[in-house]
Amino acid sequence: MTDTANAPSLHRQRAPARSGLVIGVLVLSAFVMILNETILSVALRDLSADLAVPTTTIQWLTSGFLLTMAVVIPVTGFLLERFTPRQVFLFSLTSFSLGTLLCGLAPGFALLLVGRIVQACGTAVMLPLLMTTVMRLVPPHRRGATMGTITIVIAVAPAIGPTIGGAVLSSLGWSWLFWIVLPLSLAALVTGAVLLRIDSPTRKVPLDLVSVLLSAVGFGGVLYGLSVVGESAAAEPPVPPWAPVVVGLVSLVLFTWRQARLQRRDRALLDLRPFTYRGFVVSLVLTALLFLCLIGAGAILLPLYLQTVLHTSTLVSGLAVLPGGLVLGLLGRPVGAWFDRVGARPLVIPGAAAMAASLWLFATLGPASSLVVVIAVHVLLMAGLGLMMTPLMTDSLGVLPDHLHSHGSAILATLQQVAGALGTTLFVTVATLASAGDSGGSPDAAGLHLAFIVAGCIGLAAFAGSFFVRSVRLEPAGEVQ
Repeated sequence: MTDTANAPSLHRQRAPARSGLVIGVLVLSAFVMILNETILSVALRDLSADLAVPTTTIQWLTSGFLLTMAVVIPVTGFLLERFTPRQVFLFSLTSFSLGTLLCGLAPGFALLLVGRIVQACGTAVMLPLLMTTVMRLVPPHRRGATMGTITIVIAVAPAIGPTIGGAVLSSLGWSWLFWIVLPLSLAALVTGAVLLRIDSPTRKVPLDLVSVLLSAVGFGGVLYGLSVVGESAAAEPPVPPWAPVVVGLVSLVLFTWRQARLQRRDRALLDLRPFTYRGFVVSLVLTALLFLCLIGAGAILLPLYLQTVLHTSTLVSGLAVLPGGLVLGLLGRPVGAWFDRVGARPLVIPGAAAMAASLWLFATLGPASSLVVVIAVHVLLMAGLGLMMTPLMTDSLGVLPDHLHSHGSAILATLQQVAGALGTTLFVTVATLASAGDSGGSPDAAGLHLAFIVAGCIGLAAFAGSFFVRSVRLEPAGEVQ
């Protein structure tokens, strides 16, 4: 019989040989799934005309996707304890493939939105599974480089989504955005079913349905309220804009109170003890500001500006953001390696400065701006985000004890999606409200200009917050070599 005292040592010895295959399967699967966060961003104008709904409604195909992820991700803490990683993986890819099929078959906006929500349910489960697996299999002094690879998935996939969407829409209809992805997701499902084997104990834990309901109402109410504000620029809103916001904020307060009580009995849907660690909170806030600008400004506002103000085609607007996406991807591994040597602070501060500068440069663009200048500013934005993302994600989880890694990764992934959804809703709403009354409910040059100014202010807040990041390297903690 194997001595239980030697089990951790044996696990550490086996982990390096298995970690590459396991993480590789998860990374490739997540890349295909997260690509769909922004693949529709260049199609907002076409979809608005084709489906006869305003831009503020169409943007819910993106913000609704992100919001669903924010609601589902807290449940993954329960799923990862109750089921094996392989079972969670199969659920994730099956849900995503089903949603992709529904989107491809959708004749109108309603079924298209349902398909996006089903897609998001699968994508939401994949992110905490990926990050928790990395924290389990990779020793601390190598996590920066590994998280650099994950950065390629989390950041580059949504960054190049508009490029792929533009290329498809230049010759095919919007439904082909999903028919092309479907075989990729099915291939990932089959590959994972065959190769993915992770030893992980499970235990029967209760699912607090009240917490799930409060989370859904809370995040949904706030974002829906902002969306109603945008729709009120074109028509009388169905409900007062402040009503769902108030309901959402009250629900979030109750959700937090309930988790604080449940975690005393180790039954919380989302354990909030990671918030007692200063380094986690600082990195979490900066990561939220980062994703708010990455998704809201970089992936939504910029394509709208290119098509509405510069009158570029969907193909050209998609190709225009490709260089920035490639820069973000190329920086992933090097920045992770730099983080392992110097810590987060020397990377995050210049990254935040580049992000803030690029967002203010976007605010100076107008109808006469050169496409080359737009591309250059976008590359600067992506370079800044690349310097920030890997250090912040690694640093936030690295300060937590092992037993809080799964809840910390769930909180981090939740806030990323909430920030992305909030950025999409906020910036589109600002752009719509500031546009001329005869714009038909769609943003014009003046509205987009103001939205970029708001993004610039958020960039300045992130730059100020970057000075609170501590430069502490993660050192080996007696791993078996």
